[in-house]
Amino acid sequence: MKQKGSAYSKAITIWKGAYMSKFEPNLLIHEKSPYLLQHAHNPVRWYPWGPKAFEKARAEDKPVFLSIGYASCHWCHVMEEESFENPEVAELLNKNFISVKVDREERPDIDSVYMSVCQVMTGSGGWPMSVFMTPDQKPFFAATYLPKTSRYQLTGLMDLLPRISLLWKQDRERLLKIGNEITDQLNTNRRPSENVSLSEDVPAQALAELKASFDKVNGGFGTAPKFPTPAVLLFLIHQYKLCGDKDSLFMAEHTLLCMYRGGIFDHIGGGFSRYSTDDRWLVPHFEKMLYDNALLLEAYGEAYACCKNSLFPEIVDAAVSYVLEELSHPDGGFYCSQDADSEGEEGKYYTFTQDEILHVLGEEKGSLFCRRYDITDRGNFEGKNIPNLLNHSVLPDDPEDLQEMKEALYLYRKKRTSLSTDKKILTSWNCLMISALTRVSRIFGRKTFLYAAQKAEAFLDKHLRKNDGRLFLRWCGEEAAYDGQLEDYAFYSLAMLSLYRSTFLEEYLKKAVQAADLMISLFFDREHGGFFLYSSESEALISRPKELYDGALPSGNSAALHVLSILSEITGRSIYRDCMDQTFSYFSADLSVHPSAYCYALTVLSSQFHPSRQLVITAKKESLPEEFLELLSRRQMTDLTVLVKTERNKDMLAAIAPFTKEYPVLPDKISCYLCRGRACQAPVFDAESLEALLQEAD
Repeated sequence: MKQKGSAYSKAITIWKGAYMSKFEPNLLIHEKSPYLLQHAHNPVRWYPWGPKAFEKARAEDKPVFLSIGYASCHWCHVMEEESFENPEVAELLNKNFISVKVDREERPDIDSVYMSVCQVMTGSGGWPMSVFMTPDQKPFFAATYLPKTSRYQLTGLMDLLPRISLLWKQDRERLLKIGNEITDQLNTNRRPSENVSLSEDVPAQALAELKASFDKVNGGFGTAPKFPTPAVLLFLIHQYKLCGDKDSLFMAEHTLLCMYRGGIFDHIGGGFSRYSTDDRWLVPHFEKMLYDNALLLEAYGEAYACCKNSLFPEIVDAAVSYVLEELSHPDGGFYCSQDADSEGEEGKYYTFTQDEILHVLGEEKGSLFCRRYDITDRGNFEGKNIPNLLNHSVLPDDPEDLQEMKEALYLYRKKRTSLSTDKKILTSWNCLMISALTRVSRIFGRKTFLYAAQKAEAFLDKHLRKNDGRLFLRWCGEEAAYDGQLEDYAFYSLAMLSLYRSTFLEEYLKKAVQAADLMISLFFDREHGGFFLYSSESEALISRPKELYDGALPSGNSAALHVLSILSEITGRSIYRDCMDQTFSYFSADLSVHPSAYCYALTVLSSQFHPSRQLVITAKKESLPEEFLELLSRRQMTDLTVLVKTERNKDMLAAIAPFTKEYPVLPDKISCYLCRGRACQAPVFDAESLEALLQEAD
């Protein structure tokens, strides 16, 4: 650990200074989270989540005000400036409540539980999230953004806080009853429903729902605001691979192309913003999240493997460049996000006037750039311009010096007030990026991407993985903290499997299996099936949820299903198949009612109705010849698992996959054994024959 006076300490001191005010620091000053530190000089006497806050609430007989957000959340900034920096609001909170701040990215367990509360009580959710609860953590009021003063249909804090305080003093039984009822409802909702038989009709129904909501003009699904929904796009691509459904591939490719043309893609610096506020993808919510870019990288890569759209390698290269340039720790991990706001204005960093473009690029080049990217004197966003390609029915050819123009504008933009970067390193999100980099490195032949993935894995191994394989949730300020949750173990196992598939280094396979086994022991519900969000060893909250919904991020249960499906094929061990079957059984009613909400899980379900393929390669030498590696990199066969057995790793492999004992390592040749479904082919001994065998099995 670095001591006080380190480069990190100096940097964080400077960073904190940007948020200094006349107010004395509150208890958040001792935290590591950038989001919590943003509030450390609020006049509100914030507590971090922990026993001290709730003991204080009990001792002083006060309700708890819980506020949940994250560092790059625009409306979180608005609520802070409007209310939490306001002495009047602070006075009401400090007098009558114990106020607790939570970074949702550090504590997704707390966020999930109380987001469910918010959805039950209001019908919707989002951030910032505001919850009032008893000292026993039972909620009795929930909302999202609350203004300082009441306006339109929004109740302001200055009106709400006195009302709740009065109710706590004069009608507490009513609040306690609400808290008990909400808590009971949360725990009732997680009881298993009646099992429903799952068939191929379920993914087919999901596909029908997606076709019905597909925007044929602008791509995407539904109306504004539009989210990228990579889980949906990956499901559609998978349906094409499995069933040859051309409509599925069209919906995915068209959406990916439209997003690229819009302002949600940063045409200057690369990478994708969070979502679009309009249905054309023009005006984004400008924050950039690591997980969005990871999942979209995978979607563009998988789509390219099927449709060979010539733009997609360029898009992937630009997005990876953004991540490596802006979101990378020098030692290999990846930061969470970049803020949407600078100088108190959302999008100011990303937009341009026409005069700026002409000034930076000169009249001739500037005019060309403006015509290409919809830059006008009127502007396309609040008097300024978001560079985009939406006005071109056919994309124009790139000028020879287009990249130089972009680099000049990028450097000009960098001189503006810099965007705040949330430098937490989360295990789960890093694993998503590792998986994505590894996958696109194979598809596009980018060895540098694989190197970046391996470097990130080494960072996780050093800082976020214990000697026994258990995982921490986050690393920040030279400190790892919080028990890993389901998504950490599931995404970690998937990342290791992806690395193994690219390198065939057995260390990655061992780590994947270890993480999966811990995932089962710590999170699996052996009575009913399915995985809990947080482990049996973690802090107990008022509810222990199980989640399947695949939103911006695939759920932990959906990711776990992917892990179990792959490892059941690789290892032949029945525990993985059994846990997968029980998980599907637990969630079967949900999957049957609204299947398109669970697309990442449906990718696994769809595969169960099609023959799987297993390839075992045995070789005397430690590494495969280049022609084999090249073949296995460019093959896009769905549901192909690969094991490589050598003289050195045969004992380790036998422990993980006992059936491999029967495959001999020949002294003078490489042997390739392919099984499809429950039928195995005669071995072949060269890359050309293997390619023919794989083509035949397609």
